[in-house]
Amino acid sequence: MVNLRVDYAALALTLAIGAAGGMLATAFGLPLGYLLGSLLAVGVTAAMGWRPFGRAVTMPMRLRMAFVPVIGVAIGGAFTPQVAREALGWGPSLLALLVFVPVAHALGYAVFRRGGLDRVDAYFSALPGGLIESVQLGEEAGADVRLLTVLQFLRLILTIVAVPLIFLGVTGHSVGSAAGVQLTGADVALIPRDVLVLLVCGGMGVWLARLCRIPAYIITGPLILSALAHVLGWVEGVPPGWLIALTQVVLGTGLGVRFAGVSGATLRRAGVLAVLNGAAVMTLAYAFALLLQDVVGQPVSAVFLAFAPGGLAEMSLIALSLNISAIYVTTHHVVRIALAVFAAQIGARWFLKR
Repeated sequence: MVNLRVDYAALALTLAIGAAGGMLATAFGLPLGYLLGSLLAVGVTAAMGWRPFGRAVTMPMRLRMAFVPVIGVAIGGAFTPQVAREALGWGPSLLALLVFVPVAHALGYAVFRRGGLDRVDAYFSALPGGLIESVQLGEEAGADVRLLTVLQFLRLILTIVAVPLIFLGVTGHSVGSAAGVQLTGADVALIPRDVLVLLVCGGMGVWLARLCRIPAYIITGPLILSALAHVLGWVEGVPPGWLIALTQVVLGTGLGVRFAGVSGATLRRAGVLAVLNGAAVMTLAYAFALLLQDVVGQPVSAVFLAFAPGGLAEMSLIALSLNISAIYVTTHHVVRIALAVFAAQIGARWFLKR
């Protein structure tokens, strides 16, 4: 039976550490500071085994999941008739994912095999998406679940850290300012009716998308309903900047606590392999961006971000802060995750048969 008890004092302390790290990183101009700062502060605390005031850092998954719909609602606010017209030209890059995902998977598999992993561990660790499904199916197929989990989380975290730094180096501008992520419609004051509509979009969107088995339902559902509400004129505003900043802190904190209990030897070994895999896949994503930018009418930055194998929620936040087509980026990540999960299911059946 699942233990649903929460140590609220430890949770409050964990969020305080994450918030302090986020504010400090933002003050120093770190890209996407609230997210990366909280991830770093809590991640170091968890990895070092520190117990501030005698309590270990903790973050219930359901709390993190409760904030993710905020991102979908915010992205839906960027949907306009112009975006709908542009979407008609996204077909080539969506089809390109059918090539990108297996090639990225093969690159990761080669890196992990050369690094000494057996076939099962390498196969599921190299999947460029679907973290939860990869770990679950990999465990059923006989993979080392601890190593697999660490490698998959490092894929997410290294991508989340690398992408804002890459954009900072190329453009000279931080991703996500101290004022928070800049959103279309953020300057519109919300009235109680708007707040109610956005809450319904978030809650009902998750429920309907889950009922319909839509991939990444926790973001896609709220996104679809929010886009519909904005197009129909039911609401103009989007979640305020402070809520987006809080969402970044919760997401970063949730990633950071995953390092609790990981041995130094496992972390060092997985770290080297994850960096090599990340460099290979990010280079591949950039190559696809160069090839597709003119075909789909999107800048290299948008296509690169759409193919970078990070977390859906985190990549969407970066897209919002860059003020590029967040809907374009999110759509591609949903398809990427769906393809990766399909590959995980095929691999699980194949390894179980053998």
